[in-house]
Amino acid sequence: MTSRIALRAAALFDGATTATGPLVVVEDGRIASVETGGRGSPPPGVELVDLPGATLLPGLVDTHVHLGFDAGPDPVAALAGRDREEVLEQMAQACAAQLRAGVTTVRDLGDRDYLTLDLRAKAAPGELPTIVAAGPPITSPGGHCHFLGSAVSGVDGVRAAVHEHAERGVDVIKVMASGGQMTPGTRWDATQFPPEVVRALVDEAHAHGLPVTAHAHAVDAVRDALDAGVDGIEHATFMTTDGPRLDDELLATLVRRRIAVGLTVGLKVVPGMEPPPDIRRHLPAILAVAAAICGSGALVVAGTDAGIAPPKPHGVLPLGLVHLTELGMTPLQALTAGTSVAATVCGLGDRKGRIAPGYDADLLAVAGDPLTDITALLTPQHVLVAGQPV
Repeated sequence: MTSRIALRAAALFDGATTATGPLVVVEDGRIASVETGGRGSPPPGVELVDLPGATLLPGLVDTHVHLGFDAGPDPVAALAGRDREEVLEQMAQACAAQLRAGVTTVRDLGDRDYLTLDLRAKAAPGELPTIVAAGPPITSPGGHCHFLGSAVSGVDGVRAAVHEHAERGVDVIKVMASGGQMTPGTRWDATQFPPEVVRALVDEAHAHGLPVTAHAHAVDAVRDALDAGVDGIEHATFMTTDGPRLDDELLATLVRRRIAVGLTVGLKVVPGMEPPPDIRRHLPAILAVAAAICGSGALVVAGTDAGIAPPKPHGVLPLGLVHLTELGMTPLQALTAGTSVAATVCGLGDRKGRIAPGYDADLLAVAGDPLTDITALLTPQHVLVAGQPV
């Protein structure tokens, strides 16, 4: 049976441009038509959802989440202590929180045992956000997130790991090119693989038709990843032994080659909780680097790292887009980064991130106008995923 619905709002941001008086008709999970200027009327017999004073946007796209982490005080221990079914249930709850916030597409950049693939395979249409999955991140023995199960070494090791990921059906390869804050014994100012190993990993992934995004805090890790031909850089803090230090040549390469830079934004204030000492000490410099990247013309998207700590709950992306404006973006640039640009980076630009005929009916309505006050994203009024109301 055909399912049709029409939504009328005060304003529209379609993922690229703005308009007033939109009427969007949805049919069987896809956008059938878009009219603006207050001229449209719903087709006969079609249910009308009237949203006075609201702005209609594409559903938001978070390019970096960890559905398997529960955003608790020790998400690594919590994950280790749950069996398969318990983890899948927790991941479903994380997905529900994303949808309630208007986040209709997520890219999971690190799970355990490929559970993200299982989760999405079992879901009914409209039950979950669209999930782009990396499976377990490829890391070095004892390296960052080694506990997720894909620690390898050497050219043959990374090639075999990529081959396994491809066989399992992942959409993207995530490589830990540097250490990170969640894994004791690793250093975020140091690389985890020799340059030739990173090159072999990227070559193997591209041979399988898979893009590669690199967790890269260390400036040397950013350099090695770019030299290897990665498609994206996560975090990009340009960390050295003396703290963050922007490398103008590497930044120019990011801009020129249109490498996606996933800036880590979106932080909920949790009373009594402060960032780890290393982050707290370097935070002004980290923010200065991020602001420079935002102002450089680089291809910036918002990745929240949702799930890794209480200040990073699932569904924190709206705050992340607010934070992009605090780093120098206009609201229009931030909204574009969180919709159409992010969808393209996730390989879904032909059906996500826009409000246009033929695109998936992933829609978000917020009270007010986020183009003048982006904090309007924090008050979602209505969410559709694949044409189904959340």
